[in-house]
Amino acid sequence: MKASFCTFLFLVTISAFSQMPNKLTATDKIYGLSKFWQEVNYNFVYLDKVDRNMWDSKYKELIETVSNRKNDYEYYRELQKFCALLKDGHTNVYFPKGIEQMNTMFGDYRLFVENIDGRAIVTRTNFSKKDEIPFGSEIVEVNGKSTKDYLKENVAPYISSSTDYVLEDWSIGRLLQGLEGETYLIKIKKPDNKFVQLTLTHKKTEEKDVFPPFEKQKELLDFKWINGEIAYISLNSFSDKKINDLFIQKLPELYKAKGLIVDLRYNGGGSTDIGFEILKYLTKDKILYGSKIHSRLHIPAFKAWGKFTAEKDTLNNAWAKKAYLSYNDKFYHDFEYEPDTVKLDAKRIVVPTVLLLGHNTASAAEDFLIYADNQKHMIKMGERSFGSTGQPFLFDLPGGGSARVCTKKDTYPDGREFVGYGIKPDIEIKQTFSDYLSKKDPVMEKAVGYLKKKI
Repeated sequence: MKASFCTFLFLVTISAFSQMPNKLTATDKIYGLSKFWQEVNYNFVYLDKVDRNMWDSKYKELIETVSNRKNDYEYYRELQKFCALLKDGHTNVYFPKGIEQMNTMFGDYRLFVENIDGRAIVTRTNFSKKDEIPFGSEIVEVNGKSTKDYLKENVAPYISSSTDYVLEDWSIGRLLQGLEGETYLIKIKKPDNKFVQLTLTHKKTEEKDVFPPFEKQKELLDFKWINGEIAYISLNSFSDKKINDLFIQKLPELYKAKGLIVDLRYNGGGSTDIGFEILKYLTKDKILYGSKIHSRLHIPAFKAWGKFTAEKDTLNNAWAKKAYLSYNDKFYHDFEYEPDTVKLDAKRIVVPTVLLLGHNTASAAEDFLIYADNQKHMIKMGERSFGSTGQPFLFDLPGGGSARVCTKKDTYPDGREFVGYGIKPDIEIKQTFSDYLSKKDPVMEKAVGYLKKKI
């Protein structure tokens, strides 16, 4: 039985792959691989953290591998796997248009999967399957392997992430991602501890309704009162300047607040300047300290001299130090650093404030948290932030694909690193599986409880 299913799975996968475009020649594929490898070597700001022997050996191995890939999809998957070795959330390889992976649709079934307390939980299904696969069911096996092993072998190696916890989130979210026609045998443990086994094949789901229903799409800014004294404001993106106007409109109400919750858990970033324009209303300081930034400095002659320079030669010798650092990919340009001056005549809102953060608090939202660091009236609650920011260099790849490589390193003003680690909350609070089933938000509950004692 198991062998016959595996044969069936193999045939379906071959069928799915046969529909993929195959435009790239072997020369195109080798060129694209070499282009990515070259741009990383020249521009990647964290190259000093990469095992260069591993990186170069993998490149040489892939020269033969990619030239033999049967179609453009398989080729780009190899590039994504190569890119993931860099472990950076702002360094990625993207498929060409026309190559699309499906994630939630399986014809008669639709499954949405999220990481809840380290488990692959079905958070919603199409409405007609809500009793067959109840809210909170767990996927425990995929294609004959435990979910943990399947993720480790078949999903995680293709995802670029700076932090292990975001890698886990994204891997579980993409657990069943694949091409139209690809089939999965999954085993599900329902909340009543009963098991069900399904064979699912990616195909468009015609049924529109899902259970539980989708939450209302978040606005750029959400606002509400809690107990008439605590103002809650959710800043959901810094990608649109409109949020600054929306914030200004809420100022008359915010001035009445005795306590404030600023929710950044859904903010994936955007422009640092947009966030700064809001933060300046929430502090009495006239000077705010943002991140320090660095980029690699490439002077070929220094690199040439560095080959013959030992670490001991750098003592009290600035020239030798530059040569040594260049050769070892550690020679940086430190951009001139100046704190930001707050120019604001308006009334400030300086009350006990809780900043909520989580794994999706990323990039410019993390910059907001750095500016807010050491504000005595503020405290951070939730989970570690995304742990990735920077300035990517974008470039095209053969066949219509593209890639980006992170060129800028950001740190706290004092040099502390948060990329690769995330910004740590002062009070760490995680949603448990029990919280999820009961639809509790323990981070909000803790924030409200904290402020009630402060006001």
